[in-house]
Amino acid sequence: MNIVVLSRDKELYSTSRLVEAGENRGHKVRVIDPLKCNLVIEKKNPKIIYNGELLTDVHAVIPRIGASVTFYGTAVVRQFEMMHVFTAVESQALVRSRDKLRSLQILSRAGLGLPKTVFTNYSKDVERIVEEVGDAPVIIKLLEGTQGLGVVLADNHKSAVSVIEAFNGLKARVIVQEFVKEAKGADIRAFVVDGHVIGAMKRQAKEGEFRSNLHRGGTAQVIELTPEEEIAAIKAANALKLGIAGVDMLQSERGPLIIEVNSSPGLEGIERATGKDIAGQVIKYLEKNV
Repeated sequence: MNIVVLSRDKELYSTSRLVEAGENRGHKVRVIDPLKCNLVIEKKNPKIIYNGELLTDVHAVIPRIGASVTFYGTAVVRQFEMMHVFTAVESQALVRSRDKLRSLQILSRAGLGLPKTVFTNYSKDVERIVEEVGDAPVIIKLLEGTQGLGVVLADNHKSAVSVIEAFNGLKARVIVQEFVKEAKGADIRAFVVDGHVIGAMKRQAKEGEFRSNLHRGGTAQVIELTPEEEIAAIKAANALKLGIAGVDMLQSERGPLIIEVNSSPGLEGIERATGKDIAGQVIKYLEKNV
């Protein structure tokens, strides 16, 4: 099978592991920068040209599209779909997951637990927004943030109002969420492939930090999910129609609360925490569908 990994950096851990896992299972794997792809749109004859070469005989694509290049990266994935190439993450599912507001609305409709969240169109009634999520402390997130960037913890009412007003003044769209105290700065990342949780870890924020992202200095350890947590992770991935997903959730007194579903979850943290060949499971998912 000829596999294309859409990634801007072949040296990244996740990208190199996918190449290694694919080659170990006898496949030919190639890393392609989506931003260097030219898309030829023609009646019943879609084509992709990469560095002057017409891409043909591709059987499967694994998108590793960064948040900053979602628009063009998704267009490349969509072009492969038009060429009848199987993609591990569908273009529309990728778009849905990248839109924090839309994904929360979909998860809410699916009946999943979520932190109470408020989104407005630069409302001047900032006081009411803070009160609606249970007052400070609150979490304020940029809609386009990733890896913990663009996420602020406002620990009192006055600072919450000030931060929201500042973002409104910059015309930066944010969502405001309740702060779940009992989570104690930790969250769970469940890695879902083809409707099954194949690995899970608990991420703990470093001292003095509320973001548990490993990129922010957090630590990770393997965890066994409760049946409720496992069902929530699978249901979240299915709701967003993601064949591969990293589902992030908080442990709360009212059960698991989904905070985000990532369509390009990193492999390094989950593989090191669990000791499992997660990349190999991704390749098996392609084999099953191609």
